[in-house]
Amino acid sequence: MLEGKTIVLGITGGIAAYKAATLCSRLVSHGAQVRVIMTEGATKFISPLTLQTLSRHPVATDTFDEHDASVVQHIDLADAADLVVVAPATANIIAKMAHGLADDMLSTTLLATTAPVLIAPAMNVHMLQHPAVQGNLEVLGSRGISFVESGTGQLACGYVGKGRLAEPDEIVEVIIGMLAGRKPLAGRKVLVTAGGTIERLDPVRYITNDSSGKMGFALAEAARDLGADVTLVCARTDGPPPAGVTVVKTPSAEEMLAAVMERLPDMDAVFKAAAVADYRPAEKRENKMKKGPETMTLELVRNPDILQEIGNWKQANGGARRTPFVVGFAAETTDVERHALDKLARKRCDLLVANDVSQEGAGFGSDTNIVNVYGAEGLVLSLARQPKRLIAEQLWQLISRRAAWAPERSEGAGPL
Repeated sequence: MLEGKTIVLGITGGIAAYKAATLCSRLVSHGAQVRVIMTEGATKFISPLTLQTLSRHPVATDTFDEHDASVVQHIDLADAADLVVVAPATANIIAKMAHGLADDMLSTTLLATTAPVLIAPAMNVHMLQHPAVQGNLEVLGSRGISFVESGTGQLACGYVGKGRLAEPDEIVEVIIGMLAGRKPLAGRKVLVTAGGTIERLDPVRYITNDSSGKMGFALAEAARDLGADVTLVCARTDGPPPAGVTVVKTPSAEEMLAAVMERLPDMDAVFKAAAVADYRPAEKRENKMKKGPETMTLELVRNPDILQEIGNWKQANGGARRTPFVVGFAAETTDVERHALDKLARKRCDLLVANDVSQEGAGFGSDTNIVNVYGAEGLVLSLARQPKRLIAEQLWQLISRRAAWAPERSEGAGPL
């Protein structure tokens, strides 16, 4: 399955380095060319000769140990890679990657490569939870680095907790998915809304909210990378939208509603992540309002409920055609589960993603999020604090398994 692919396998100095031998062997058995780089610490746990024998290639350990005068070794390895995998990835190499350090063969190669990078962290549970390590992981996630989540169980230090290196077969499965597997959203058309709508008072003033659009952008970017044809309908956002998607600018709620409903019949999935203003001014002034009395009363009227309109359209058309899988978003501050389940039912969503924006790391403008996903059966998925891009990938994976067009469902499998 990996025939013709070159994988650079970086091994760092943790007890889990011994698992890298099995990982290397599995990758070779799938047809990959595996080029191994070991840090000095890794060589204390497992012999380079072992990896050389399994990979059938020399193992790189020293930046200055150049065997071939016709190439610069770390550049040659960086250029040859279809994927760079670091397993195990210690706190030290994660910090080097986050801060751009290059003081050994592996860190130098990581800076030089333009290939995708996958890391599998492994360390003591308290090290993994340390704010510095979590911060470095967030930085890497924001740069598009992929992760294989650490396992939970008995650690070499004697603790029981999260921090174990994922099993080699789990890592291989992720690698195959990245390099050889059919992308789960290939051939699908999806629509994502993002940002906070603005409701004009006059040409220079408006009502809006704190939404940055980062979650919507992450969802659009992840869907694109998972093979989908993405339409991003966005209002006011912080920063430019991701490349490679169709962008439709809709500043106000009414404009966003029109854009969404026009495109809805062609979509396989809709993710409504925008923060739409509930109200707009009853009157929009053509010219700037001048300062008047000490107080001013502003009359507001209800905006259209876009998610409700999508749900109503889906219910009305469900018998005559295949309708898109609809996911709503609920930003709450209290009674998150109760409000989420209520919104799920009222808006006729297939899934509802809820977060408590009062939590640190889950509010508007943050690069991370903490979410719970609800379906008709209740809580479906709970995702701890992590970069929004990583959350987006996991949400689309979930959607791709539950939608009516998913292969598992079309073959008659039950709900997932």
